Amino acid sequence: MTSRTDIDVRPITEAEFPDWQRALNTGFLMPPAVAAEQLEARRHLFVPGRSIGAFDGERCVATFRSFDQEVTAVGGALVPADAISNVTVSPTHRRRGLLTRMMAQDLAAAKERGDVLATLIAAEYPIYGRYGFGPATTMTEWTVDVPRAGLDARWSAPEDGGRIDLVDGEDVRKLGPELHERLRRAQPGAVSRAELWWQIRTGVLSTDGSPWTEPFYAVYRSAEGEVEGMVSYKADDRWGDAKQPLNTATVQWLLAVTPAAERALWSYLCSIDWVTTVKSGWRSPDDLLPHLLPDPRAARITTQADWLWVRILDVVRALEARTYEGAGSLVLEVEDRAGLSGGRWRLEAGADGASCTPTTESAHLVLDVAELAALWLGDESAVRLAALGRVREIRAGAARVADALLRTSRRPWCPDMF
Repeated sequence: MTSRTDIDVRPITEAEFPDWQRALNTGFLMPPAVAAEQLEARRHLFVPGRSIGAFDGERCVATFRSFDQEVTAVGGALVPADAISNVTVSPTHRRRGLLTRMMAQDLAAAKERGDVLATLIAAEYPIYGRYGFGPATTMTEWTVDVPRAGLDARWSAPEDGGRIDLVDGEDVRKLGPELHERLRRAQPGAVSRAELWWQIRTGVLSTDGSPWTEPFYAVYRSAEGEVEGMVSYKADDRWGDAKQPLNTATVQWLLAVTPAAERALWSYLCSIDWVTTVKSGWRSPDDLLPHLLPDPRAARITTQADWLWVRILDVVRALEARTYEGAGSLVLEVEDRAGLSGGRWRLEAGADGASCTPTTESAHLVLDVAELAALWLGDESAVRLAALGRVREIRAGAARVADALLRTSRRPWCPDMF
């Protein structure tokens, strides 16, 4: 067995990209041979210096990739982040500290660049807490039993004077980025989308080399003609006994910047002829969808799990970037085993903003940087974490003060996988 020190962990060169892709496929249990067209398609994701590999001799045995991202903080500030993806370790090289070495290199570079956060979507829950990441948003998927929902079967158009139009990929590329920009600036937990995202979701580019099948796209325009919502969906072709349609419409993504747009798009999806089931795709856990139906029980939860994980690299900038529900002060002792962002700070928050400054005062709360990350977007409760033994309350009532400051009226949500 090759020793840990003999395995070279470093950014890959473009010439090493094919071997890196083989290792990526191996780690994700996909066929390891990478077809030429698949390899060419994935080159769009290669950024020099941001793709790391671990090499045992000439063979790549672990992969790691990061890229620039912005995360919307509570209140709408756009915070620079290091987005992490494509993390694998080949089964022959597990438990040798390769992920730890790749993560340490990437996070050190991110902090040097001035990123406030690192982010990822965790395939497995237990891995990333030890690197200072905490689950900061939750994702929920609903399956709607359309006949049970109680909607008017005669529905054919929004009742608010707006309209829904079917569009094609070119329209989505023109209209989608501006709509998403409006959404993400109002939605804590949302992340930026590069032009590449829209090209991949409309068939201009492929990252897997497979033939493109265009989904259906629909746009909601208000009575004033403004685009306020958009959905991408696909449908199957399933029929039961006696020629009964049993088709499912599956939402790939849905953006809506007003409640009227949400109502209109979900009503539209539930009114399509032959569709008896609608799958919602990744939604916020407090999404309006169930309660837009006369019978909310027609929307049953089929998936609910942690989604966006956050790692704070700069406590001061992270806490000063967001807004707060009330006014108050709190002294936080933040522990960070990696030595990237630990320390003690006094947070002073109010309607005019917040200041976060180093202090030698006694701490009110002691918590790991991963728990601070879970609290940062307002979804987690400090009182709950204290009950679980993951936050230590030094001053009585400090956890309740933290909740009064940090919790949000609507839950954060990240619409994207990356």
